[in-house]
Amino acid sequence: MTDYGASSYHRFLQGDQSALEELVRLYGDALVRFAYCFLSDSYAAEDVMEDTFATLIVKRKKFTEGAKFKTYLFSIARNKCIDVLRAKKRVFRLDNNVANVVKGDPESDVMLSERNKLIYLCMQQLSEEYREVLNLVYFEGFDIPEVSSILHKSRKQVYNLLARAKTHLKEILLKAGIQNENL
Repeated sequence: MTDYGASSYHRFLQGDQSALEELVRLYGDALVRFAYCFLSDSYAAEDVMEDTFATLIVKRKKFTEGAKFKTYLFSIARNKCIDVLRAKKRVFRLDNNVANVVKGDPESDVMLSERNKLIYLCMQQLSEEYREVLNLVYFEGFDIPEVSSILHKSRKQVYNLLARAKTHLKEILLKAGIQNENL
């Protein structure tokens, strides 16, 4: 599988400004959703996304061959979220204002989009750790080793966290009247 992010980042490091625009198009929305899971604040989530790309621009670190760029990028975003939380020293508030969780063709993706929005809204009732692991695995498509790297946890811890998160989410969905044999 080709890591388009890594190739775009390498091109950016060599001076191709259009490569940075490609990275923003590829990962911008996903980073905002990821940061929103942490912060429950859409404006702060957008700021984190911008700060993540600013870090890429300013630091211009060489990307390690063999690693996935997306994992590297989400690690930066996670650290930015933690910085925001430390600076504000605030308690998470649950916010029902979620827009465009999933984008796609309206005709073919309406059902999936609505289901994902509903699940995403129910996820806001979970703890930060649970929201974070569910978002990384199910919305962003990371595998367990990548999540382990992003969260700085062992694979076993990620598996356990994911299992507990799914159990709690299922309880919330059932309370909301959503029943599905695949939950």
